[in-house]
Amino acid sequence: MINKKRIGICLIVVLVLAFALGPVHADKRRFLSIASGWVTGAYYPFAGAVSRVAWKSLKEQNIKVTAESSGASVANAKLISAGDTDFALLQNDIASYAYYGKLMFDEPITNLLGCMTLYPETIQLVARKDAKIKSVADLKGKRVSIGPLGSGTTENAKQILAAWGMTVDDIQAQQLKTQQAADYMVDGRLDAYFATTAVGAAVIIDTAVRVPAVIVPVKGRNAKKLMKEYSFYAKDTVPTGIYKGVDKPVETVAVMAMMVARADLEEDIVYAIVKATYEDLEQVKKAHAKFQVIDVKKSQMGMSVPLHPGAKRYFKEVGVVK
Repeated sequence: MINKKRIGICLIVVLVLAFALGPVHADKRRFLSIASGWVTGAYYPFAGAVSRVAWKSLKEQNIKVTAESSGASVANAKLISAGDTDFALLQNDIASYAYYGKLMFDEPITNLLGCMTLYPETIQLVARKDAKIKSVADLKGKRVSIGPLGSGTTENAKQILAAWGMTVDDIQAQQLKTQQAADYMVDGRLDAYFATTAVGAAVIIDTAVRVPAVIVPVKGRNAKKLMKEYSFYAKDTVPTGIYKGVDKPVETVAVMAMMVARADLEEDIVYAIVKATYEDLEQVKKAHAKFQVIDVKKSQMGMSVPLHPGAKRYFKEVGVVK
């Protein structure tokens, strides 16, 4: 005789599994991620904007793109390498180091391919006015934050110092996140800090409000030497009217922000996301003032790694690449 209690238990287990698994043939939503940066920076709102415009193109395939905060450039390249994200935002110099296995990358990350370059990431050397730092050469012996360990800012700072014939041993180097560096400078514990970020970054605006500060120029013969040695650098300018106390344009250099994708991500998906970004660019531009300069005609400016086939397909269609 069959045990009714045992049958009842079996039925309950079957029902629980049925509810948990859902209909066998039901379409399941697929989630793709974009590793961005800190929520207070420009990467995160760009990733959010792309996720919104991409949904219109991918909803029929039940694919949703989500923006994920992260540790930015170096961390994002490593997330791509590990397969822990589908897309990532990072500096073009860091993308180059990652792809070719240089500096902070022990091995090449060849599954990292380019989607588009976006806007300048300006190297801004912020200094207390009373520290009397008028050029990079004046950093010698000063207390300077060169950015957190493993960051793109740190490599930019080291390369700039080298162009002026110095190393980190010539300064009292500290490796702080930008907000912490700003606080230290306001408190008098730091003379200057490097920040590779969009002009108008809130943390630099705040610094200039809290303590008399200047943006130190990165220009002249040594800047030309820097740009000749590293092709991903370009001239840039910090305009007036952005930071308190900056009453004339300041010449400096910049790298480019860019988006990359995993090499094994389907061509059609990358194509759809790149196309959606440029076809709905006005919506993307609303997410941050820095995005006003994004232009499909400049999408290859500073492209430092090979293009993903999906991106290349779109740019061929619009005549940007051959």
